Amino acid sequence: LARLPHRPPFLFVDEICGRGENSIHTAVTFAPDWPVFAGHYPGRPIVPGAILCEAIFQSGALLIGELAVAVADAQSPPALPVVARIFAAKFKREVLPSNRLDIEITLMERLASAWLMKGGGRVAGKMAVQVEFSCALKA
Repeated sequence: LARLPHRPPFLFVDEICGRGENSIHTAVTFAPDWPVFAGHYPGRPIVPGAILCEAIFQSGALLIGELAVAVADAQSPPALPVVARIFAAKFKREVLPSNRLDIEITLMERLASAWLMKGGGRVAGKMAVQVEFSCALKA
């Protein structure tokens, strides 16, 4: 997780579970005492969809960090991965306090400085969120 520029309280990746040639599997568990749940929604807490997307984006940033390290210039400072575009987002089921979200990210294509990715998050094996997006590296 050291390659990820995010830190608490805005870090939404707990662990890297696996890595393929152009993919990464991560996970995050949302603690039931997370202050956001007090307002989203009182009496029926749900992880906000924007946070689910952010967890996917952070996982994508980890994949970029892993892939880019092979081509990085050792003398230059590390580039910052930023979301450039969200093509599509689908929310299929609620993610609740204490749920573990297993995230799979796949690099679909790299065009110059754009990294086109798709990601999905599952809870107990069931798809909760899917996002297609692109990232860029900002020096």
